[in-house]
This record gives sequence, C-alpha cells and structure tokens, in this order.
Amino acid sequence: TCLSLLFLFSGCLKDDACTPKTVQSETGAMLAYANSNGITPTTHSSGMLYQIVNAGAGATPTATSTVTVRYTGKFLDGRVFDSNATGNPISFGLNQVIQGWQIGLPLIKKDGLIKLIIPSSLAYGCAGYGSIPGDTPLYFEIQLIDVQ
Repeated sequence: TCLSLLFLFSGCLKDDACTPKTVQSETGAMLAYANSNGITPTTHSSGMLYQIVNAGAGATPTATSTVTVRYTGKFLDGRVFDSNATGNPISFGLNQVIQGWQIGLPLIKKDGLIKLIIPSSLAYGCAGYGSIPGDTPLYFEIQLIDVQ
C-alpha cells in the first residue's frame, strides 16, 4: 500500500531539535513485549531484538537489494499501525527503509520470516513520523518474499 511505503521510506528523516532515547532505556519494554508475545529474542549488537521464525533459502538481501515483503507493524501495546500481511507484497530498495529493517532483513534469506523489535533510534527516532510518535520502539513481523 502507498501508506506503507510512506512509513517505511521516511526512516531517514531526522530532526536535530531532539535527542533520541538510548537503546538501553527501551530494552526493558522491548523484552517485556517479547515475553508477553511468546517471542524468544536474540539481541543484535545494535540493541534490536529479533527472532528468526524461518531462515529461508536462497538469496540474502544486501543494502543494495530490492526486497519484496509482506509485513505487519505494531506498537508495543499491540496496536497495528501498518500492515500488508494479507494484501499484495510490496517491493523497495533495502537502503530506503528504517535502519532496523536494514539490519534485520539480511539475517534471513528469500522466503524467510523474522520478528523484529526495533528500538526507536533504529526506527523513527525522537521525531517520529505520521501516526508513530517520537521515541517509540516498534515490532515488525516480516516475510521476505523475494530478493533482487
């Protein structure tokens, strides 16, 4: 959906008037979300939490790859803010989305499925975007349909 693309592509927007929260300050809430939702997370060196549900097979995305995905994005209170999980998959350059996706998608291969709990500093930072407030960690479940 077009709305989906707006949310994802805006991850590079920065507002110099605010100071992002530290990953450490959001880790407790992120771990609580994982625990209450049956996610057994691995902690990436960036501080992002992830669980590989299906590693997939075949191509692994790189920063310059075009990826095709189905996904659902939620706030840590469980509210869905964006999803195309039941619609048509969308394609975009991996280098055009939020850092959390750029870090998380290369952890799986084509046809893989990953759950990401992304600290706000790797999402929309302290500025937020659209309906996503600043300093908001986000959850995504992403199915990687294709890599080119």
